[in-house]
Amino acid sequence: MALHGLRVLEMAGLAPAPLCGLILADFGAQVVRVDRSPRTAMTTDVQGRGKRSLALDLKQPRGAATLRRLCQKADVLIEPFRPGVMEKLGLGPDILLQDNPKLIYARLTGFGHSGKCAKLAGHDINYLSVSGVLSKLGRKDENPYAPVNLLADFAGGGVMCAIGIVMALYECTKSGKGQVIDTSMVEGVAYLSSFLWKSQNLGLWNRPRGENLLDSGAPFYETYKTSDGKFMAVGALEPQFYAQFIQGLGLHSDKLPNQMSFSDWPEMKKLFAEVFSKKSQKEWCEIFDDSDACVTPVLTFDDVASYPHNKERGSFLKNDQEEISPRPSPLFSRTPATPSSKRDPFIGEHTKEILLEYGFSKEEISELCSLKVIEFNTPKANL
Repeated sequence: MALHGLRVLEMAGLAPAPLCGLILADFGAQVVRVDRSPRTAMTTDVQGRGKRSLALDLKQPRGAATLRRLCQKADVLIEPFRPGVMEKLGLGPDILLQDNPKLIYARLTGFGHSGKCAKLAGHDINYLSVSGVLSKLGRKDENPYAPVNLLADFAGGGVMCAIGIVMALYECTKSGKGQVIDTSMVEGVAYLSSFLWKSQNLGLWNRPRGENLLDSGAPFYETYKTSDGKFMAVGALEPQFYAQFIQGLGLHSDKLPNQMSFSDWPEMKKLFAEVFSKKSQKEWCEIFDDSDACVTPVLTFDDVASYPHNKERGSFLKNDQEEISPRPSPLFSRTPATPSSKRDPFIGEHTKEILLEYGFSKEEISELCSLKVIEFNTPKANL
């Protein structure tokens, strides 16, 4: 795998950092999730595929010293805390990079590590709002709408951080030096919206929210309900695709307004909705499946793995618990990702084996355990 042999320490946190660690693990990195000890609850990491867990009490000096020692043999540290937390523990980048000059110290926060808002709490919707992106999301005459927490948390945060880590690792192969990565979810999602900034100048996104080509304004870029309560997605932007779309609906373009007649869009949308409501999703699929009309079924999580295209490509996987999840992307021709099929780790499940791998003796591990600096959690076999 592309990242085989890479040692990553992921400080346990909420959604964005676990996704970053998951990406690295899926492509071959040895990712250790450093969980908090003592355990107060089950882990909130539902993206633990391929990771191992080490439970460590960082509030104890010996706990912080243990992590510092681990970082001396690690390639990457993923740190999702508010500014100042790691410094108070004596684990800031100045110290850890002095110990290990090649360490990639990846900091992942909402607002970044500088600026007025740096130490404030926030969530995806807040980062979206400050980035400017939220102002563009939503239907006409409705409030701005945040589409779950995919954009800022995962795309602007977890994915951007993973890209930054890979770039820093590549640079390290030339310079022999690590560095600090400051990933801000605000700036990450703003960067993702670069197309929106440029397209405003081209007239593609200069109308009010909900009245543009790609934000539910256009009747040919919309979702429509079918007779069985399901939905179809339409993305017939180009004229040649739009023509096939109109033909599939059984309509005649010469009896309809021009495709780009903005003032007629609301009425056209009503017409298309009425047509779609007369057939089931399956019937519409039979009409559009082999055409370039850009019309596809809106699949549920229950249906997506069995959709013929996804099934042929093996786009979704099952683990040993029969849980379905997306296959890692993109695909590599020579060093493909081979994600683990095992269940996600329990907190502290691999504490002992990880410390042994990182050079701790059995005596040191026993001492840390007796001092309650570390914690073991050996799963019981199902009899």
